[in-house]
Order: sequence, then C-alpha cells, then structure tokens
Amino acid sequence: MSRKSRPKQYIDLFGGNSLFELSVKRNSSLCDRLNVVGSVNNHTLSEKALAKLSAIGYSSIIEATPRNTAPAIAFAAFSNHPGDILLITPADHIIKEGAAYNAAVKQAVQLAEQDHIVTFGIQPTKPETGYGYIEFAGDNVSSFREKPDAETAQTFLEKGDFLWNSGMFCFKAGVFLEELKKYEPEVFARSMEAWFNSENGALDFEDSMKIPSISVDYAVMERSEKIKVVKSEFEWSDMGSFEAIYEYLCEQGHPKDENGNMVIGSDNFTAFLGLQNSILVCTEDANLVLSKECSQDVKKVYQELETSGSYLI
Repeated sequence: MSRKSRPKQYIDLFGGNSLFELSVKRNSSLCDRLNVVGSVNNHTLSEKALAKLSAIGYSSIIEATPRNTAPAIAFAAFSNHPGDILLITPADHIIKEGAAYNAAVKQAVQLAEQDHIVTFGIQPTKPETGYGYIEFAGDNVSSFREKPDAETAQTFLEKGDFLWNSGMFCFKAGVFLEELKKYEPEVFARSMEAWFNSENGALDFEDSMKIPSISVDYAVMERSEKIKVVKSEFEWSDMGSFEAIYEYLCEQGHPKDENGNMVIGSDNFTAFLGLQNSILVCTEDANLVLSKECSQDVKKVYQELETSGSYLI
C-alpha cells in the first residue's frame, strides 16, 4: 500500500484521515505555527493533505534528497528563532490525543524552557523488537538501546526501567543547534549552508549532498549531556508494521474472522482456511499475505523488490 510515490503517512486508512493529517490536527492546538519538513518527491502530497485542513497555516521545508533526521531537524531549527521551542513529531505515528498527550507535551515544554533537550519515552506494553529503547531513571536518560532481539526485549520489559523510544523531541531551536555544532560540526555547517542557500524553503541538491547523512539519535541524543526524558502515558505506535496497523484497525471495528484473519484494502469476499491471525493486503497491482507475527519481515520483500528494480516500490 505504501510506495515511494505515496508513503504510508499519506494513506487515508485511519477513519478517513491520513497519519499526516492526524499528526497536524493533534498538535495544532498546542503550537503557534507549523513547519513541514518533507521530500521533494512528496511535498505536493503534504500540500494536498493540508488543503483539507484549510484553517491551519504552515511553511514548507523541501529536502532535495534525504539526509536523515539530524539535518532535517536542523533545517527546522534554522528556520525559527533560537529561543523558539520546537515540538518535533514524525508524521507517520498513531498517537491517541487527549489529556495524557497534552500533559506530556506540557512537561516537555517546561524542561525545554530550562535549556534541556527532551525526548518522549513510551511505557512498553510488550517485548517489542521493532522499537528502540531508552533506559531511564526519573527524567534522566541512562542510555539509548537499538532494536533488541526478543530475549533482550523481554529483559527490558521485566526490569521496568526501559521505555520505547518514540522519536519525538522538544527543545529550543538554538539549544539543539548548539549541541549539533558541538558534536557534529560538519553536519551543522553543511546544513546551515544548505538552508541559507535555499529558495522559498526548497533546498539545493548539490548543497544537500554535502551534508553527512546521520540520525538525530547518533548526532545529538546519544551524546548530549542536556538530555531529559518524559515518561509518557499516552497510547502510541509508530505504525512501522502491519501488526501495528492490524491492532489499530481492530480497535476501530475493522472486520476480522473468528480466527483473527483480516483483509485490508478490499471489500471482496475472502475466506481463510487453516489460517489464524493472518493479514491479506490488497492493491490494484500487488497483494501481500502474511502471518501477523511476521510483519517485521515485510522489509525483506521490499529489499528484494528494490534489488530487482521492480516498479512496485
């Protein structure tokens, strides 16, 4: 369902809304303005989605080529005043809005006002191998951990001092840039050059290719001494797998049979024989059949299609 021409955050699969639209709506009452950092290949999809939310003003930062999350966040920081507090949120997560979410953001803003760089940690509900983890004590971060194997994830869950890494952050624009300059001076300098050479928010390809590609976790979060974590109680999923989508759709009343089998993308009659907890995903030119527990392995199919040069990616 998700292709390069239409990434998952733009699919209207969530109550008539896309994940991108839900993200904008969830945060519109908490923020004064909106910056959308996106790819040259899909910024028109952002504009189309935002046209549905006509009351919300925004500015676009259009990346000529992906350079990972540290430069992307740097562009947003350069586009604002140093004292402005930024709430950084991916556009492809499911988050239940409401009191718990608002409280977490309020706490993060208070810490950001004290010049901390804040990350949001989610209380684990199962030994998930598809997420990174944060080891914590109070609001202090002890370590960041990569996606674990099943045994390690179970250990994290039993210890009780690990949170899922949500990929959400809050900080003053200037504080983030200071830390990026301290730990990754070339990323800072090249990102600044690309930003100030941009025209109407659109970055130049050659300038962008000079920026080292690095995640914000490696560049800043795992090295800065200013990190704090907000232990968050809101419901969250990064929608990184069909298992996550399955669980969300179940909560929304999407039909499944008595053995837990579900069809996504088609209203055609479908019978599952001898199968349990399976998902059939239908599109015009491709179908996917998988056991729900194997949803993390879908990336292997994508890699095979990419290697073969298939148009399906």
